[in-house]
Amino acid sequence: MKISIIQPNLFWEDKIRNLKNLGELILPLYNNTDIVVLPEMFNTGFSMNPELLSEPFFSGTFDWMKNIAQKGNFGVCGSFIVKENMHFFNRWVFVTPESDYWYYDKRHLFGISGEDKLFTPGKNRLVFSFKGVRISPYICYDLRFPVWSRNKNDADLIIYAANWPESRREVWNTLLKARAIENQCYVAGSNIVGTDGTGIKYCGDSVLINPRGEIIKSVNYNEESSVTGVISMTELSDFRKKFPVLNDADNFSMNF
Repeated sequence: MKISIIQPNLFWEDKIRNLKNLGELILPLYNNTDIVVLPEMFNTGFSMNPELLSEPFFSGTFDWMKNIAQKGNFGVCGSFIVKENMHFFNRWVFVTPESDYWYYDKRHLFGISGEDKLFTPGKNRLVFSFKGVRISPYICYDLRFPVWSRNKNDADLIIYAANWPESRREVWNTLLKARAIENQCYVAGSNIVGTDGTGIKYCGDSVLINPRGEIIKSVNYNEESSVTGVISMTELSDFRKKFPVLNDADNFSMNF
């Protein structure tokens, strides 16, 4: 399976410009990849202005994703701000070329930015299958919480959509590898570049990692670009059989 990761420079709180720019970045991937991975809040940047920027789930941004997936013949995923029943969600969405979809609401809201005061946290971990690959998605701050990301022998690819600041670059790079190693999964992380409307700088480091913690492909540092790498379910299965770490994992439950 081909995984393409987009690393954009987002226009602050400007949906029209962001979707246009992302469309141009994605265009060369039409009929040439299986999944396109977009970052967190890909249509606005990491804004704490949900009253202005939120939209109903089945609205403009979802329609854009559905259109891109159909034209490009791939699955496309990333998060945007959704308003539902008077609540705001940082919602990750995956749309297939056939317009099937799955979604995940960010569980760990970033209190330092005030996200926890404005958004409602998700309660459900998501695992779904696309083209024979079991996928489990998470959003940015979720990366710091390994119990929530724990593979229960039910996932092959973990995806992190993020707006992760350059000041914590080493943490991003380290934890992505850790999640791949401890879960014996492929990991895809999509981040942004540039400076947002609050003055926070981002440098990207978007990456595709194998279950050994080795980098398959990475996007150039601090550059708006994309990269495509290949993951193999046969290689993953062989590795897990030779080194069956997941069989010895601890059982646990989570209380909310």
